[in-house]
Amino acid sequence: MPAIAVLIPTYSRPDSLARALRSVFAQERADLIREIAVIDNAPDGSARQTVDALRAASPAPLVYIHASPPGVATARNVGLAATDAPYIAFIDDDEEASPIWLGALFAVHERLEADVTFGPVQGRTPEAPDWKRPYLERFFSRTGPETSGLSAEVYGCGNSLMTRATALKGPEPFDVDANHTGGEDDRLFSDLTAQGGRFAWAADAWVDEIAPTHRATIRYTLSRAISYGQSPSQLCWRRGDPLGMVKWVFIGAGQVVVYGGTALVLMALQRPAWIDVMDKAARGLGKVLWFRRVAFYGRGAAKFARAGALDGTAAAASTDPVIGAGAGVGAGAAAGAGAGVASFTPKATNITQMKLL
Repeated sequence: MPAIAVLIPTYSRPDSLARALRSVFAQERADLIREIAVIDNAPDGSARQTVDALRAASPAPLVYIHASPPGVATARNVGLAATDAPYIAFIDDDEEASPIWLGALFAVHERLEADVTFGPVQGRTPEAPDWKRPYLERFFSRTGPETSGLSAEVYGCGNSLMTRATALKGPEPFDVDANHTGGEDDRLFSDLTAQGGRFAWAADAWVDEIAPTHRATIRYTLSRAISYGQSPSQLCWRRGDPLGMVKWVFIGAGQVVVYGGTALVLMALQRPAWIDVMDKAARGLGKVLWFRRVAFYGRGAAKFARAGALDGTAAAASTDPVIGAGAGVGAGAAAGAGAGVASFTPKATNITQMKLL
């Protein structure tokens, strides 16, 4: 009997969802798939039409599930509750799998008896300006070793395969406190690591991530970098480790000073490398402002979509790379990240809009 349920959470992206589904349909090892489940997190249930239109082309049962309230952790948990498959593959609705994706993931997962196996991601930003594209595509990419094997590195659950019995215990393994911010798998993987879980890397299990226009902006990526940087401080808080949290806050403050200052110099010299260095400063800022949350999913996704449209209009007004970048940095990144910023309470998500700085 086929062993894998492929879960695709989605939120108001019918075109990219259709692309993701077609790439799953085209898998060389489609015989492994027990079912494909689309978990629609949009309040209006907008993905149903896409699923209905493509159902006849699916090599396995194609299931539509509406998950409410909006939130990435809710979507993943609801999807899990709808299947009893022993293996769960996650692919995002903005990803396109290579034909050997699932077979490569499963082969490594079984051979190494892993609890979780990750694959590489190649970021694509076809509509981004030339001067920003290298940074943006690096940002949306995920790279690892050139060969498959056990991994000490833990990645995000987009493009992953998990053994349900060992990696996804309980009715809600994904942290609903992270519903609007992402990082819903941080606690899951942290706990699994502490329990001696086995992580693996499948070097050939490639997917492309095609960033939508509203995400292919400096405003979005630096805001996301802040969120990524928050993880070590937040995990220390949740573990009751105040000394560890203070350590990460001091490390982050140093990164803000060193990388932030360097980035400003490079920006003044109109060197495109300032973006990569500012990204490091943003991750440092996240370690300091660990108690602020930036919303990227649900309501936050809609706000970034609107902000992205404004950034595109502002950037189009200038051909100068630094001025054009200012549409996503001067008005965004730190202060403008408030397009989706929420306060953080350790035991509950409190989505209250406020400026980051």
